[in-house]
Formats: sequence, structure tokens, C-alpha cells
Amino acid sequence: MNRSTSRVPLTDRPRLASKIAWSALLPRWICEAGALASVVFLCGSTVAQQDKTPQGGASTGGVYAPVHDAEHRPITAGGFVQDGPIVFKDISGQAGLTNWHYAGGSSSKSYIVESLGSGIALLDYDNDGWLDIYLVNGMSYEAMNVKAESPHAALFHNNHDGTFRNVAGHAGVTNDRWGVGVAVADYDNDGWPDLYVTNLGKNRLYHNNHDGTFTDVAEKSGVALGGWSTGPTFGDYDGDGRLDLFVPGYTAYDFHNPPVVGSNSVVSNYCQYRGASVFCGPRGLRGEHDHLFHNDGDGKFTDVSQKAGVADAPGYYGLTSLFVDLNGDGKPELLVADDSTPNYLYRNKGDGTFEDLSFESGYAVNHDGRETATMGIAVGDDRNVGRLDILDTDFSDDYKVLYRNDGDLNFTDSSYEAGVAKDTIPFLSWGDGFIDYDNDGWKDIFIASGHVYKQVDEHDWGTTFAQRPLLLRNNGAGKFTLVPAVQGTGLAVVVPARGAAFGDLFNDGKIDVVLNNLDSTPTLLRNVNPDHHHWIEFRLNGGAGKPRDAVGAVVFVTAGKTTRRGDVLSGGSFASSNDPRVHFGLGDAATIDSVEIRWPGGGPIEKIVVPGVDRILTIEQGRGVTHEDCSKCSSAKAK
Repeated sequence: MNRSTSRVPLTDRPRLASKIAWSALLPRWICEAGALASVVFLCGSTVAQQDKTPQGGASTGGVYAPVHDAEHRPITAGGFVQDGPIVFKDISGQAGLTNWHYAGGSSSKSYIVESLGSGIALLDYDNDGWLDIYLVNGMSYEAMNVKAESPHAALFHNNHDGTFRNVAGHAGVTNDRWGVGVAVADYDNDGWPDLYVTNLGKNRLYHNNHDGTFTDVAEKSGVALGGWSTGPTFGDYDGDGRLDLFVPGYTAYDFHNPPVVGSNSVVSNYCQYRGASVFCGPRGLRGEHDHLFHNDGDGKFTDVSQKAGVADAPGYYGLTSLFVDLNGDGKPELLVADDSTPNYLYRNKGDGTFEDLSFESGYAVNHDGRETATMGIAVGDDRNVGRLDILDTDFSDDYKVLYRNDGDLNFTDSSYEAGVAKDTIPFLSWGDGFIDYDNDGWKDIFIASGHVYKQVDEHDWGTTFAQRPLLLRNNGAGKFTLVPAVQGTGLAVVVPARGAAFGDLFNDGKIDVVLNNLDSTPTLLRNVNPDHHHWIEFRLNGGAGKPRDAVGAVVFVTAGKTTRRGDVLSGGSFASSNDPRVHFGLGDAATIDSVEIRWPGGGPIEKIVVPGVDRILTIEQGRGVTHEDCSKCSSAKAK
């Protein structure tokens, strides 16, 4: 790894220099043995912490006492209250989503491949102004052996009346492979969103044909790969106006020689959890490398992973990635969430290459100097300071990590101080997002959870296979409080969730949630919070020579004395893609003082005059507002 400290403030350099110096001097046997709790941080290795972390395939924080509710249920599937704020309503059935089912191998979950689950994309594939839902599916062993039809991915078309219709077959996006992740981007700048779907096996690049159908061009474009790919992301890393593609790799996997105790593909002591036998991995398995594909502009991509410095030489277990500008220089950094190995933060150097600042930035490990089993990535300006913080989800027996952005690519684990850590420890969490669910102008946190080991339901460990989601309300300036789960509401659904995607599915200015659940039907949580706060949303279209869908754009909205930031991103959460429109809650502010847009690829910041609040505006680069969805418009006007 690159160990340069040139971008670290002087006040932080003695601490960092000490870590780096020790890591160079430590004998190899100490790193391998993990004799000290601090060795994990100093070595940057995947060793377990002695007397703290149970030997097993995933890195955790240790063994915690079980937490039960008043009815002695594990808190992950209980803790419900009779009265309280009703935020979400489960409308999965009435919306028409429950006629589709995720399939992922056997119900026993004997192998790691069966436990991972898949992501979700929210996109307006037919450009009718309403978000549609794409759900990635897994695979069945019967289908792999040609004894049954393959499970299909779903593309649910939004009928504009609260219901959805699955059109995946007609659209040609059923995938019919063991799917994992999905990212949305208009990679050819033709004004229509395309889909990249990752698999255990070759990936798909579905090009939008503009007529409600797609064509898989992955082979022709050079991005099919093979192996086990996970959560991809698109971003214009070199500023040439074309969106490039990053694809993390997980582990090597051979269906003819699956990782089980006694096989030559796994270290057998990584097939235990809390003393119980479980499936093997990811620790003890060989990791896959990551891939960065440069968009050549002719429908083809070139693998530049090695040249750019993001190939993941150690072979960490990548799960989710995200291109996002973290230091405000207009060039996207690259985040990679790694399972039970250190996370990556790559600084964009602006010359087509990246600098690995994973440890120097503070993002590689948590406050304890320990790598986490990181599943999902969310970014958001939850303090309204113009900088994006990062929330990573991870395993049960571990707190979910909130990294505060201190500027200049320095991050501090502030999970406990912010009120995020304590309530999240029993949960094994995946998809996550910063969303302003009540439109009060402060971004809140939503976390989707579900365990990987079926055995947890047989033991009193304080956790369960199916788990309820978590919503943490931002009390202002980035301090969070858990919103109680009211019995019978959306926060009380208990499901084995994996992917989670967030967006305004009903064009009413409220952010809804879709969950892709392992071996189950999906969940659609409609936002029914009774607030009357104001809001505004932007759909951005880039100009000539820029990404057409404006991925990488940053919007600043000032109302009253508060400036809020929103970003157009592709990827993140767990292997998912959110609503590409930028949403702002405004609280009681009925007027907007200014809107400024920093378009991807550089250039002057564009100032926009908006006609009012409580509406969805389409903005063309250089042309201002070109369309207005005013079905929910307030009489309040912008300044």
C-alpha cells in the first residue's frame, strides 16, 4: 500500500507516522499470529484479535451479551412499541411486488455463495418521469443443472398509481445468472439509463434501446469479466465526459469444489462462529481482484486497473464500491467496502491514477484499529457543513461505523459520539442510506439487516436470521436517535434484507425504501410520515462533453441560514443504486435563497433560479430549469 503522509495535516502526522513505522518493523510472524489487539491496525492484515474476536470467517468486534425485548425476543426481531411515529408503511403486496421471489441456492445456506443476496436499482428506464424498480436475483442449483428454469431478475414498471408491473421478460433484463449487484448510468450519453449487473460468472451490460427494451453488450464492450463480481459504481474519474466503471471482486469460487471443511480451498478454522459450525469464508478463501474500466467512448471499455493503481493487489474481499468527491476538488475519489479486510479509500490524483490513502485517511479500519466485515456504503452531508460523511454497515457483534469527514481526506470514527454505535451492534447490516425521511433539512440514517448464518436462530446470541430495519433520526448537526419500531408498521417488518435502495417512488417529495430480501419477496416501504415540511428535487442533465445523467454533480441549496449538499451518484448502499434525482428537505423554509450546481468535469459553478418549492425540477446544464413537475407544488415561492 502507498504509505505517503503528504496529505495528512501536521497535527495528525505523529500518530500516523508511528503506525506506519511500526508496520514496517513488525516481524511477519507477529502479523500472522495477531498476538496483540493493535496488530490488526499496525499490520493491515486480516488476523483475528486474540481473546476478543471469535475465530470465524468474518471480522467482528467480539462476543456481546444478547439483548432481548420485554417478550424475551432478540432485539433484532423485536423491541416493538404500540404507539409512536408512523414513518413507513409496508405496501409490498398492494404495489404488486410480492409475485416475485428471490432465489439463492438451498434454504440451509451451507455455502457462502448462498448467503450474499443481491442489490436493487431505482431508475426511470423509459424516461416517463417515474422511478421503476430493478431487482437482481440469485440462482437455484436445479437451474444450474438444467433441471429447472432459471430464476429471473425483475424490472417493475411504475404504473403511476401506486402499483408496479414486472416487465423484465419483455425488456430483456432477466439476467438468468447468479446475480449480485447493479449500477445505473447513461454510459454512452444518449439520454437513456443503462444497467450494469454483476454476477458469480460473467456480468451483463444492458444497453437501453429507447423502446422499453435492453440489449446485453457486456462481451462486446469488454466488461463481462467472470469470477465473482459484487457492487459496481460508475464515475467519470478522468474528467473526459464519459462515465467509467469500477467492479470489485469478492472471492474465488468453484461450484465443483465449494469451500467446505476438509477441502483444499479453505482454511478450516474459518468455518466456525461462536463455536458453532457454519459455512466457510470469506476469511480463509482466496480473494478476487478489483477492476477499473475506462470508457473509450466508442461503446467499449479498457481495463486500466493496474495503471490506475486500484487493482487490489492483496486480493481483499470487495463487496460494494462508490465513486464520490470527498475533498471538494471536483474529481471523484473511490471507496471500496471490503469484507473482513481493510477498506480502500483512493484519492483521485487528476492524472488518470489514484493514490491509496486507506490507512492515512482513517477509513481502512475502525476506531479500534480493526478491519470490519463491511457490507454497505452510504455518504451524506448529515451535518450540513458541505462535506460528506461515510456510514459503513458490517457484521453482528460489531457497531456500524460513521466516519466523520474532517476535510482534506481525513476521517474520524465518530460512531459512539454520534449515537450510531450502541443500537446497531446486534444487527448484521447490508444496505444503508442517508435520507431525510421527515424533510426537516437534516439527513437521517436507514439501515437494512439480515444474518448470514441460519444457525443463529438455534442459539441465544441476541440476533436472528431475519431482522427489522433501523431508522436513526438526525436531531441536528449529526446526532442520531433510534426511531421506535411501531408494531404493524414498516419499521417492524422482520426480513432477511440485503440490498436497499432509496428514492421518491411516488413523486410526492418523500423518500421511500425498497429491500431485496434473501429467499423471499421484496419489501416496499412507503414513506407516510405526517410532517408538512417543504422540499425540492432536481433531475440533472449534463451538457455537451459532460456525463448526460450528471453522475458526479454536486448541488448546494441555501434556505435561510443553512446550506445543504446533495450528490448525483451511481452505486453504493449494498450493491445497489438509488434515485438519481437529488432530494432536499427544507424544514419550514418556504423560500430558497440560492441553488448552485457544480457539474462533473470542472468548470464554473452554475447558479439556478427556481420557481418555488415542493416540486421536482429538471435542470439542463447551461439552460436552467427546463421542466417542472408541480403536482405537489406549494404556493410558497423561491426568492
